[in-house]
Amino acid sequence: MDFNQLIVILATAIATATPLVFASIGETITERAGVINLSAEGTILLSAMTGFAAAYATNNVLAGFLAAAIVGALIALIVAVGAITLKQSQIAIGFVLAMLCGDLSSFLGNPIVLVPGPTVPSLRIPILQDIPVLGPLLFQSDALVYASYLLMALTWVYFYRTRNGLLLRSIGEQPAAAFARGSNVVRMRYFYALLGGALMGIAGAAFSLDFKAGWSHRHTAGYGWIALAIVIFGGWNPLRAALGSYLFGILQSLASVAQSSIQNVPTQVFSVAPFVLMILVLVLTSGEWLDRLLAYLPAAWRRPITRAIHAPPPAALGKAFEQD
Repeated sequence: MDFNQLIVILATAIATATPLVFASIGETITERAGVINLSAEGTILLSAMTGFAAAYATNNVLAGFLAAAIVGALIALIVAVGAITLKQSQIAIGFVLAMLCGDLSSFLGNPIVLVPGPTVPSLRIPILQDIPVLGPLLFQSDALVYASYLLMALTWVYFYRTRNGLLLRSIGEQPAAAFARGSNVVRMRYFYALLGGALMGIAGAAFSLDFKAGWSHRHTAGYGWIALAIVIFGGWNPLRAALGSYLFGILQSLASVAQSSIQNVPTQVFSVAPFVLMILVLVLTSGEWLDRLLAYLPAAWRRPITRAIHAPPPAALGKAFEQD
């Protein structure tokens, strides 16, 4: 593998990971507010179908993304009503919606299966595209990829450098304390749940209008569960979630390269390998054996490594809050 081929693999990994960046950051926002939206698999499927159908009907990619965002937000609204207002099991609601929306996407999307439609056009950035290494790696893609860079930066700044970001984290950690300081916890949880759902909807449209252009049954099967795993892997941090998405994209790119160079292995192995490897990484970075291994390191090294690998979930995640 020469250097140019490596750049192509990494550039492809960044492009293919872009939908997961939107989905994982959307779920990170939702869970940071204390709400678990396990409908990600169904949300991405139904949004992908809706986004492609809307873009196909209007011949407008932006209309497709808007429709997908609305669908994602509406699904998140159902989760929020059940979890926040009715105080039912967030996990149960999410699983039911994941199955329901997945089946709905196949049923409603049947007329547009394998129908060609509009896609996100390529958009190379002048001057920046000519920078050695970074140009072909980061600036020879499309507007959706560039939007994902902006989303990562803005989300991190919002989380850790603004007062509203502090309030967001507080309603996921100590909602009673946030309420005592004057925050409307219920309203804020609704807002961030819908915002996260809209981003997952955009992720669905990113699949059908860009990464895997078109629509077919179970078009994005498995990616919703991977997005949920990446949120845990990323320690509920938007930048780490994005890095987890890129890691999965790299695994996919490497699997494609291996498939073309290794002829005697069934193609199904390479299709599922990135999913298996990503789950394996999650297991390896969360097991007790790793804690025992880190115990042998000097304390000055152990503490930052432990913080980087083991980030606890928000303390109030999945817990109902009584706002009197």
